[in-house]
Amino acid sequence: MKRFYSFLTAFILFVTTCNVTAQEQSAKVLVLIHSDNGGTYELAKEVKKGIESYKNVEAIIKQVKKSDNPKLKNIPIASVEELITYDGIAFGSPIYFGNISTGMSEFLAKTTNLWSKHALEGTPATVFMSAGSGAGKELALQSFWNSLAVHGMILVPNGISGMENIDKTIPQGNAVLGTTSLVSLNNVERPSKSERYLAELQGKKFAKVALALRKNKVIENDNKTIIKESKIDINQILKQKNIELPSLPQPVGNYQLFKKSGNLVYINQVALKDGKIVNPGKLGIDVNEEQVKEATRVTMLNIISILKEATGGDLNRVKQCVQLIGTFNTVDSFTKHADLMNTASDLTVEIFGEKGKHTRNTQGAYSLPVGSSVSISAIFEIE
Repeated sequence: MKRFYSFLTAFILFVTTCNVTAQEQSAKVLVLIHSDNGGTYELAKEVKKGIESYKNVEAIIKQVKKSDNPKLKNIPIASVEELITYDGIAFGSPIYFGNISTGMSEFLAKTTNLWSKHALEGTPATVFMSAGSGAGKELALQSFWNSLAVHGMILVPNGISGMENIDKTIPQGNAVLGTTSLVSLNNVERPSKSERYLAELQGKKFAKVALALRKNKVIENDNKTIIKESKIDINQILKQKNIELPSLPQPVGNYQLFKKSGNLVYINQVALKDGKIVNPGKLGIDVNEEQVKEATRVTMLNIISILKEATGGDLNRVKQCVQLIGTFNTVDSFTKHADLMNTASDLTVEIFGEKGKHTRNTQGAYSLPVGSSVSISAIFEIE
């Protein structure tokens, strides 16, 4: 038995080391868009696909302002403050009279504080746009580049990559500065197959650069003010993102909502909201993936609410999220546990920025307490 526990301890240490190593060598890219009718969003999905085809690079699509378009209304809204937490940003916008869109322009106008602090200097950026007739696309792409160059971002162009493989019998949105789509030329579906191909290729090339720069990233700037995550008010972030923390769940047994050991806080929660379990049951039988993701978000919000209590009401005392462990009630054949857990991980990083990045583990279970479809264990370090 003693040999068994020694083996088990060694195995756990090995898995943890692998998780940390993988995280250190990974990169996260923001695909930031403004889209009117969904054309830019379609290109964004291809860019994201290209980015994530490159090993150890993750992409997330967000938009600069809320949209009532059914295709766009569920895409999360980005904040200016979170831009510094990414290893690269791919910007997408419609073309307005040879320029970037009003929505994107208004968002970039809010980045003055980042510019004055040199916060985005050295961050790689690339650009794609949804054009009308195609006239003015080069002007629009160049105007986009000008704004990003002022920030000192590293601009990654398309060059002529992939142009030998596109369909030249119809007009295409190919450009050396970035992919575009000629949406007003509707004799073919837009984005066209070739435009989608170029956007995916652009994403793949950009991922390579973002990961390479991530490995050499040094967070310092001599004799200049640096934006530090610790100075960002978590309460303001919650307000800006319209994230409302729930009231504290009540224990249903002889245990505490959290336990401190030194500077570490341990919390375990299920998808409890207003005294009821959100979307209870087994994935694959009672609930679908989207319902479990909703339950996962509820669970993580419970954890952060308890964490606020553990910090005496001041989430700014959080130094880092150390680890998240997600357990999901699924059928035996289900294997995409990591996709479900991304909901909790993304929410943690969205709130805490760099301090929210963590190691994690996901697993399946035959059943979970009180019928919840998800259970999450969290470890945070606080001041």
